[in-house]
This record gives sequence, structure tokens and C-alpha cells, in this order.
Amino acid sequence: MSDLSENNRVEDPMAAYGDDYTYEDYLKFDFDYYVELIKGKIFKMSPSPNTRHQMSLMELSGKFYNHFKGKPCQVFFAPYDVILPVTNKKGKPNTVVEPDLCVICDVSIIQDKGCFGVPDFLIEIISPHTTRKDIKIKFDLYQEVKVKEYWVIYPDEKSIEMYILNQDKFELKEVFIKTGTISPHIFPEFSFEVAEIFDY
Repeated sequence: MSDLSENNRVEDPMAAYGDDYTYEDYLKFDFDYYVELIKGKIFKMSPSPNTRHQMSLMELSGKFYNHFKGKPCQVFFAPYDVILPVTNKKGKPNTVVEPDLCVICDVSIIQDKGCFGVPDFLIEIISPHTTRKDIKIKFDLYQEVKVKEYWVIYPDEKSIEMYILNQDKFELKEVFIKTGTISPHIFPEFSFEVAEIFDY
């Protein structure tokens, strides 16, 4: 399982750029790869996700889409811009992330160019090259903006860590390894078998 106080995995390849970019700058970027912008810093995303990552995301996307179809909350999966309410000293938004999957119940924050606000629920599927960012940097970020529930999924280990916001801090609610029935804490009416996510 992850250790949020240490990084014993592959370091995230952060691009060697400045640290005061904004969402306005982000819209002008012309890289030949995807990036995320976290508090003004550019983070290069990993190369194309591996097969296990994509298979897990496909299963999750299908299950979440089918459950929320016709309901008020909306489901989106990467690539999808989530512009979080984090700003620089001049008050300009400077954080844009691409979670693997998110559920948004406040439809007023959904716009043509992405989500301008905080999703209720987020999933990040760990890739070796983005481990430090997803486990530590984005964990702290999602906690800061008060995401209600955050899942970290490890395709290689076939495990899911479920974190819920408790008094403004993420609490590790449960860990699932390969088997078991999992249900989002904030959507208790929705459940599925963990083994189906890792059927590869």
C-alpha cells in the first residue's frame, strides 16, 4: 500500500518550467503531451497509460456511467479539465488537473471547457511515472479543496484505497485488495465487485 509520508516509487517527471503559470496560460500551451497545472507549476503527465490502467478505467467508467445515467450527478473521465478554486497572489486560477474519473453533483460548475470547481468524488489510477504526484501532491491538493471522497487505485497490486474527508482531512476508510464489494461512501446505494475492475 502507499505511504504518503515517503516516496519509494518512480519520481514524477516534472517539466523544468516556471512556477507561476495560470489557467489563462494553460489554455495557450502547445505541448505534444498532456500536462497538469498545480499551483502554477507544470507537471508532465505520463506517457500513454498501460493496458492495466486502461482496462481498470474502462470498467470503472462503465459502472459509474450506468449508475449515474439519468441522475443529477454527472460522471467524467480523462482527459477532462478540472479547474480547481486555487489561485495565485493576484487571484488568478492556477490549478488544472486531469483525474481519471470524477463525479460532479453541482452541475452549475460544469462548463464547456471543463469543471470549474470541486468534484464530489475523484479517482486516480496510479501509473509508475506519476506516483509521487498522485499519491502526495494531488492527495494534498484534493484534501485542501475539500473533495469529499478520493480513491487511489493501483492496477499492478489490484488494490483500491478509499479516502473520505473527515473534519477537513482525508481519512483512510478502507483498503480493498483484489476482491470484495466496494461502495462509495458518499453514494452508498452504488456498489460493485472489486474483482471486476481488475479482470486482466
